[in-house]
Amino acid sequence: MKRAIISDIHANLAAFEAVLRDVESEGAEEIYCLGDIIGYGPDPRACLELARSFPVNLLGNHEEAVLFGAIGFNPKAKAAIDWTREQLSLPSEPVEKNRDLWNFIGSLAKQHVEGEYLYVHGSPRDPTREYIFYQDWQDRKKMDEVFASPPDVPWKICFTGHTHYPGIFTQDQPYRFLEPKTVNNVFSQKGLTRRVIINVGSVGQPRDGDRRASYVILEDGDVRFKRLEYDVKRTVERFKQCPDLPEYLARRLEEGK
Repeated sequence: MKRAIISDIHANLAAFEAVLRDVESEGAEEIYCLGDIIGYGPDPRACLELARSFPVNLLGNHEEAVLFGAIGFNPKAKAAIDWTREQLSLPSEPVEKNRDLWNFIGSLAKQHVEGEYLYVHGSPRDPTREYIFYQDWQDRKKMDEVFASPPDVPWKICFTGHTHYPGIFTQDQPYRFLEPKTVNNVFSQKGLTRRVIINVGSVGQPRDGDRRASYVILEDGDVRFKRLEYDVKRTVERFKQCPDLPEYLARRLEEGK
């Protein structure tokens, strides 16, 4: 089965639609989303509606913040959370539609286990909030604990998002982080003897210096990283129509940082 794994859409409808078109052209049979469908961007309702049909949707820290409060968020991110919360309860929309969106967010699981695959938003140790930054491969204590978590799940490959930076963490000694380009954008599981954590990158807000949308295709034991151009100007224009969203969040899209 060919599966697309996406994360961190962040209410960027133009990027999301571009990825969905590419997933269709790939012939992928299903889409798993690792969370943060909303937050930062100008189209939370439309993005939630598109994602609701996926067989797996996970809770990201931005969904959690919308539900329970933006604890630990910087002022710009918090402003976007507050704005997003308002958008999900628009008085101009039917009460039932608003309720359905809130119920969908409230139903999101923190992790999904399927055979030897573990799917989370953040990390195996803290599925929703913990970041595994690319430089963390040098922090042996952290990586030891992350790779040993959760103790009751015998996973072999964990898919994550959250940092918006695609790549592969390997359980070698010392640990390693591999940029997708160093493996020609394909990681093969064949002969794998140690655990691997794969960050799929971000659909709607990449931060690795490449503004193109990022996601992966999982097929026959291979993980293929994909990058897609999308209409960034369209999203920037949508930001202009939402003056309560910080302009800084739109500028980041143009820079990919």
